Amino acid sequence: MPTIKIKVWDLPLRAFHWLLVFTVLAAYITAELGGNLTDWHGRIGALALGLLVFRVTWGFVGSTHARFVSFFPTPRKLLTYLKGHWTANGHNPLGALSVLALLGVLTALIGTGLFANDDIGFQGPLFNLASKSLSDRLTAWHEFSFNVLLILIGLHLAAIAFYFFLKKTNLVKPMITGSKEVPKGLASQTTGGGKARFVIATTIAAIVVWLIFGGIVAEQLSPAHNIPANAAIPSW
Repeated sequence: MPTIKIKVWDLPLRAFHWLLVFTVLAAYITAELGGNLTDWHGRIGALALGLLVFRVTWGFVGSTHARFVSFFPTPRKLLTYLKGHWTANGHNPLGALSVLALLGVLTALIGTGLFANDDIGFQGPLFNLASKSLSDRLTAWHEFSFNVLLILIGLHLAAIAFYFFLKKTNLVKPMITGSKEVPKGLASQTTGGGKARFVIATTIAAIVVWLIFGGIVAEQLSPAHNIPANAAIPSW
């Protein structure tokens, strides 16, 4: 059957994907090494928060295959896929479940990290909004969430290998180029997204990061809270 190259993944989505790969790797390294890198773990956490907020926003205003509504895995879609009748472009239903699981675990990971502490002198930017005992519990959940994230990443890589070696389908290349070859009869046009919406999504993400790591932090680290000056840089 003749094939045609179509655009599937827009540039903002691809940039999010690879920046997230870098962020997770950097977060893991700085957490494992600790010491002076703890400050960088906090800064990477700010980047992770921005990426998460951007992706959620882009899931509503991005191009066709970036929108949640286009790939949300309903029971009917899952059944169609399991029967081998799935023909749409973008995420298949199982891939969609993987995306939603990753975003959910990232939300838990980042959310708990905002309140976490390391019992040495570094705290998350919202540490002062919780009691020490609650912060300790959230720190434990933060570490647990990261382990769950590593499992999901492992499953994600296994799925990529399965498609590459058994189904002869390269899932990585389209996430780099944005395009893929599909049968001519299944070609569909990707719409939406654009510069204006990208600016809106980026602005929302930047505001959220500033409110938590800038505006709210400045208030929480005021003298009234008796927080030492060397804890001014949030880290979790």
